[in-house]
Amino acid sequence: MIIKGKDRGKTGKVLHVLREKQRVVVENLNLMRKAVRPSGKRQKGGMIEFPAALSVANVQIICTHCGKKTRVGYKVSKAAEKGKQKKERICKKCRGVI
Repeated sequence: MIIKGKDRGKTGKVLHVLREKQRVVVENLNLMRKAVRPSGKRQKGGMIEFPAALSVANVQIICTHCGKKTRVGYKVSKAAEKGKQKKERICKKCRGVI
């Protein structure tokens, strides 16, 4: 869910995560327009729309259990096999595993 900007309150699927720049690309949100010339690959020129990257600070995850936007916490639990520890992401509101 986007929490700031022109698309505030809208939800979408994250397509790409740009870790170095701390940005994400969300499907069909934050659309930008660009003029392109005709080329060998693309026969027609004109205006195309594409989703631009958003700052990670302007996006929040939605919990699968409670359906609300939330912050992410972490919990270390013991896995059943060979006593290994497993790190899980949890919802800060309902404590469900995301």
